Amino acid sequence: MEAVAVVENKQVILSKYIEGIPTEADMELKVGETIELRAPKGSSSFLVKNLYLSCDPYMRGRMRDFHSSYLPPFVPGQRIEGFGLARVIDSDDGDYHPGDLICGITGWEEYSLLRSSNDLQLRKIQLDDDIPLSYHLGLLGMAGFTAYAGFYEVCSPKKGESVFVSAASGAVGQLVGQLAKLHGCYVVGSAGSNQKVDLLKNQLGFDEAFNYKEEADLDAALRRYFPEGINIYFDNVGGSMLDAALLNMKVRGRIALCGMVSLQSLSSSSQGINNLYNAIPKRVRLEGFLQSDYLHIFPQFLEHIKGYYKEGKIVYIEDMSEGLELVPSALVGLFSGTNIGKQVVRIAKE
Repeated sequence: MEAVAVVENKQVILSKYIEGIPTEADMELKVGETIELRAPKGSSSFLVKNLYLSCDPYMRGRMRDFHSSYLPPFVPGQRIEGFGLARVIDSDDGDYHPGDLICGITGWEEYSLLRSSNDLQLRKIQLDDDIPLSYHLGLLGMAGFTAYAGFYEVCSPKKGESVFVSAASGAVGQLVGQLAKLHGCYVVGSAGSNQKVDLLKNQLGFDEAFNYKEEADLDAALRRYFPEGINIYFDNVGGSMLDAALLNMKVRGRIALCGMVSLQSLSSSSQGINNLYNAIPKRVRLEGFLQSDYLHIFPQFLEHIKGYYKEGKIVYIEDMSEGLELVPSALVGLFSGTNIGKQVVRIAKE
């Protein structure tokens, strides 16, 4: 019987459940674990080497001791998992073969044993010289699809409408704004630094952008950019920005609730929404959504966005860190806005 190689498998584990914003101390790099470089016979599983990991704000929800959400919480002492891009090393699953590149939910570790029967949103990736591999976690991954489904399916945009996007230079917001421009809309974005504002106006094609940290009155800022009101607000932050947008919506405006990254706590927020009454006379529709509800249009999304990218009609900004040990700080940085664009960590060079 031939010997099977055994290698170290560093992992990032959850140290303890969190209450508010995650910190690096809530996670730990665990060394000394080993793994056999083969998929056990009869297991219907396959072994992958992880190449890129995605850091996404939704993961904070899984770090809480909260069991009534759409995804179960992580378990303290066990590896964290999230979207990643990996290469198959060995397989006991007839659908996956050594050498295949896959994208989906994988472990925050060097190697992962996966089962396609677990709902991991797995898909195979075809190499394309025109598209960076890591873009399958951003532009062509969960973030890009969130933007696409949220904008077209939830916001129901019409040409000529006025669109406001918060966290506009982030993984989702940057694509929402570009899709809105391609649709013939007037688009304004908010972000948390002047560098990001420049990016929105000069690289991403937004009509206007502002640094919310420099605005003493968000309502006045929105009135300045939308004197006639807002048709569509794509909300990535919640809190005071959502409150200000509610004062500035047009009749039959739509608000897509995508994220609440500004909230200090997801469980016990002392900050309520004060201006919800405005949704009644203005007949505003607010709708929360998950990208996973729209997976039936994923092939259409891939075709459209790949086409736009190759034609030079959209660009995508990525913030790349290097090394598994940097994944915790990369995730934590999302909540203070240290990232510029989609946060990805490369953990292995091919």
